Amino acid sequence: MKIITLLLLGMSFLFASVDINHATAKELTTLKGIGAKKAQTIVTYKKEHKCFKNIEELAKVKGISTKTLEKNKANLTATKCQK
Repeated sequence: MKIITLLLLGMSFLFASVDINHATAKELTTLKGIGAKKAQTIVTYKKEHKCFKNIEELAKVKGISTKTLEKNKANLTATKCQK
């Protein structure tokens, strides 16, 4: 039973969208080409700039290329910024 639960949980991470305005560094590491260091850079950038208005703004983060953005575009969302 535990194995089935773990498999289902793992599959949900594969198909779930990552909201870049609310994701933790750990959640960001599920994206292609994003390791722990880049994930932390994204979280720091988000704190300094309040939020991302759209997923394209992710390319403004140092170390995140447009190529990385394109690889992950289908799995990314950016919820509306809160004032």
